[in-house]
Amino acid sequence: MPAYFDHAATTPMRPEALDAFVAVQREHFGNPSGTHLLARNARRVLEDARETMAEVLGCLPREVVFTAGGTEADNLAVHGVHEAMGGVVVTVAHEHHAVLNPVERLGGRVVGATSWGTVDLDALRAALDPSVTLVSVMLANNESGVIQPLAEVSAIVRECAPGAVLHTDAVQAFSWLDVASAARDAQLISVSAHKFGGPKGVGALAVRDGVALTPMLLGGGQERELRSGTQNVAGIAAMAVAARLTHDARVDTVVWVGALRDRLADGLKAAIDGTYESAVGYSGEPADRSHKVAGSCHLCFADVESEALLFLLERAGVYASAASSCASGAQDPSHVLAAMGVSRELAQGSLRLSLGWPSTDADVDIALEAVPAAVAQLRRFSVRS
Repeated sequence: MPAYFDHAATTPMRPEALDAFVAVQREHFGNPSGTHLLARNARRVLEDARETMAEVLGCLPREVVFTAGGTEADNLAVHGVHEAMGGVVVTVAHEHHAVLNPVERLGGRVVGATSWGTVDLDALRAALDPSVTLVSVMLANNESGVIQPLAEVSAIVRECAPGAVLHTDAVQAFSWLDVASAARDAQLISVSAHKFGGPKGVGALAVRDGVALTPMLLGGGQERELRSGTQNVAGIAAMAVAARLTHDARVDTVVWVGALRDRLADGLKAAIDGTYESAVGYSGEPADRSHKVAGSCHLCFADVESEALLFLLERAGVYASAASSCASGAQDPSHVLAAMGVSRELAQGSLRLSLGWPSTDADVDIALEAVPAAVAQLRRFSVRS
């Protein structure tokens, strides 16, 4: 079996969530906006899921808006507040593009990050004034895995832009952090089901009472008129099941996945010279990863190109990602690493090995054998050329 290390991109559906999806699709296929029995049954399933999501997100059921995923939830937060309130929107240079791109399109302000992968609080403070209506800071970074100081961010926002709404993209955080507690200071919270064992194409935005939000989608007026369109009842039910399982098992999952991550990261850093671990540094004892989520192992290898490394790893049965993008055939370093001040040369050798709820010791064993061998092969080729 291949060793899957791309859980930050998507994680397998939990069996219980898949069972719920199939059952609801088969038995409760009615349109929840209707009035007959099948419609009422579907609506009951929908509202039960809404109560579950409200509990795990730390909000009221009426504050949960179902979306087609994290990207839509982020866009609804940014565009919705800007449409309703005008003003200036602000985010951080290392944010997911689902937030960064809308902010840039709206002519907003983008503040820097520290070398440790957190928002630069001084820069944030300098960027805020009473004209700011939205500040968006993710709860945990999708590449580095660094947990952001949301409580400190909230305090700065309340001081410098008291009329602003605080949004957090908790898509990567939900598997590892108690979002209800960690994001309690945020008025808008985005999550995506397929990151924690639910289906793709389903997400939610928690919109606390009193937040002015203009909908992006108009039509039937579903979701308190904040997101029109017939709800994906089966997908939402499956998301709620996955969310409940994730929430209830989170403490234990963090402990054992964190131990797997540490063995993986420490083993690779010991085996491969010139290995940089994002927001931790080069080899050193002991490595402090308390500021990162348990499933994140993000490394950069000197004198290696990610594209070639991923090719060799796939041949060896290791599926991962590079946390970099390709544009016009030329590989560009990750904007997250650039925001952290990592050199372009080192960032071109990035490797994101992300673990999840199904990860095993056997997966780590495979990676500890395959990654050093692939890096050594590429470095030998580089020297010969």
